[in-house]
Amino acid sequence: MTKQHLIFYGCLVVAVILHEISHGVVAYAYGDDTAKRAGRLTLNPIPHIDPLGSIILPAMAVLANLPVIGWAKPVPVNPARLRNPRRQMLWVGLAGPLTNFSLMLAAAIPARIMLAGASPEYCQTRNFSFISPEASLTADILASFAVVNLLLGLFNLLPIPPLDGASLIERVLPARHLQTYWRFRPYGFLVLFLGLFYFDFFGTILRPFLNDLCGFLVK
Repeated sequence: MTKQHLIFYGCLVVAVILHEISHGVVAYAYGDDTAKRAGRLTLNPIPHIDPLGSIILPAMAVLANLPVIGWAKPVPVNPARLRNPRRQMLWVGLAGPLTNFSLMLAAAIPARIMLAGASPEYCQTRNFSFISPEASLTADILASFAVVNLLLGLFNLLPIPPLDGASLIERVLPARHLQTYWRFRPYGFLVLFLGLFYFDFFGTILRPFLNDLCGFLVK
């Protein structure tokens, strides 16, 4: 495992945990204490680890020299406990991606300052590489954390079960179309993996955003 993979994996673990905690925190603010009672409003990574998304898939990505992707166990939310379930579930669902975008900005701004004058070659979006001997370890970690949170936030906005974008669709879709949409849910993982690895989702959709982030970091 290379230095790049180690840094990306560490950043991913932190990002996905904060992503999931944010769902539970917003739900708790709206009256649902399910996540709190389940012990999921904690920074301890153990309760959040999903064997497939937190260990197996990232390890496979490392071995295949692919971008390190993954997820944590979804934080339990009971819409029936919310004061206004349909409206407030929109904010519960958005909490994760919005947290990631906020973390991206929080990391990207100091990384930009530390990378002032760095070569444009620092950002190699073709290989998702943001590690360079020119930069300090702190700058590498901040830049990688910004990239990981950008990817995670955009990825989770896809309207494909079990991602956050799917829950948002369910909240705004007219009731007469929900039964049809629910029939699609069991195939969400299949569609997701085909999109990621067969149709090059990362290259087609994410790379333009990564290019913009790179331009910000090393401008």
